[in-house]
Amino acid sequence: MTIARMPTFAFAGIEAVPVEVQVQIAPGLPAFLLVGLPDKAVAESKERVRAVLTGLGLSLPPKRVLVNLAPADIAKEGSHFDLPIALAVMAAMEVLPREDLAGYAALGELSLDGSIQPVAGVLPAALGASARELGLICPAAQGGEAAWAGTVEVLAAPDLLALVNHFRGTQVLSPPEPPALRPTASRGPCLSEVKGHESAKRALEIAAAGGHNLLMIGPPGSGKSMLAQRMSGLLPDLTPAEALEVSMVHSVAGLLEGGRLVMRPPFRDPHHSASQAALIGGGNRARPGEISLAHNGVLFLDEWPEFPRPALEALRQPMETARATISRANHHVSYPARFQCVAAMNPCRCGYLGDAAGRECTRAPRCGEDYQAKLSGPLLDRMDLTIEVVPVPPAELSRAPAGETTEAVAARVQAARNRQRARYGAEGPRCNAGAEGQVLERSLMLDAAARTLAEQAAERLHLSSRGYTRTLRVARSIADLAGSAGVQRAHVAEALAFRHRGAVARPVPA
Repeated sequence: MTIARMPTFAFAGIEAVPVEVQVQIAPGLPAFLLVGLPDKAVAESKERVRAVLTGLGLSLPPKRVLVNLAPADIAKEGSHFDLPIALAVMAAMEVLPREDLAGYAALGELSLDGSIQPVAGVLPAALGASARELGLICPAAQGGEAAWAGTVEVLAAPDLLALVNHFRGTQVLSPPEPPALRPTASRGPCLSEVKGHESAKRALEIAAAGGHNLLMIGPPGSGKSMLAQRMSGLLPDLTPAEALEVSMVHSVAGLLEGGRLVMRPPFRDPHHSASQAALIGGGNRARPGEISLAHNGVLFLDEWPEFPRPALEALRQPMETARATISRANHHVSYPARFQCVAAMNPCRCGYLGDAAGRECTRAPRCGEDYQAKLSGPLLDRMDLTIEVVPVPPAELSRAPAGETTEAVAARVQAARNRQRARYGAEGPRCNAGAEGQVLERSLMLDAAARTLAEQAAERLHLSSRGYTRTLRVARSIADLAGSAGVQRAHVAEALAFRHRGAVARPVPA
């Protein structure tokens, strides 16, 4: 009595964890048993496999068929176990040669007609198979995605019958090619369409240059969302390593379109009704949340105080560690979450606190205090730049000339990022927002006047240690935009102007 084996993978974050499907057919009462901590979707695999085998003209032997998913102490989740279970069962029935299957891992969902449906996680699985020197059997629709792993041999089959014919030698499955990279993707809406708001545009440029968090405060219709939507267009294209990491997160989430790698920084804008699990990650299968889907990109939180308080407070740790860790009773999952938080809010619930036209509500200024109190001090302390977005008068909207284009500002941002990359090296932080400790101290090169101003302002404005450090990071980004080797007094002064917390409490004029 022998055991047929078929390698596959479970997923812990973006890591592919090796799993072996073991099938034993032994004498005994007819039964089809599945063990190894399967969830509901995996437990239902045996019915789909039984139906597909029947469609191929096969039937399970009237014996005891035992399927074990090893190691048995790891929870198995998802429908991608259908295909490896079916292949292992067919190998145990001697329909397929075991020695030929031994060099492959497999994943895919089976339809009742035998077709192999797309599943999440093909790119991490292909990289995992390559690390173990195995080929990968996957759905035909995701062959191009698996081909990005490079050296791995990929069999992308449209259905189970095509796989059977391939291993029997009556049909040959052609190796898939990685999908062609798209030409330089659009940077989205152009910054030149934004009339006025020169201070806000400057803040966007500084935030993009250093990867800093940004908070915009202003009345309804003042242009906060319009400005935020142009943020990702200012960011440089992802490096190959960054693109692969972002694409792996999107692959695990089932959002990798057409198998193409994500080459531009992602822009995520969840609705303010999003739960903590949707924002940070979680659920039954511990899926990545919006902060991980925004990895190496922008997370835009419009109507910031309207988000559930627990969800907002859960942002605090990932904003510091650049990782989202989802803990369960028996395991934990970690996803990368290095994102730029761009938030927008009204000064109060009615939105017109301090309005010169008298549109503020009868509870002013108490309504503003209550509304802004929804945001905790530690959360606000993590916002590097805070700006007021004042409505542009109609005359200026109609007569103001077009401003700089996104491409022109993005070129300056790219030059600043190049200076940071040359300064920090391949092993250092990717931008100023991640610099800390001795790395940050060496990069600043503060002159005496700049250091004195920073220290005096920190004392008078009662900046926390975090606030002081983040102000110096912003000053370093301003210096990079100016092409300055060291941080000067003017750079620190501009950073402090954007840092001043009093901007949160002041009424916003119309």
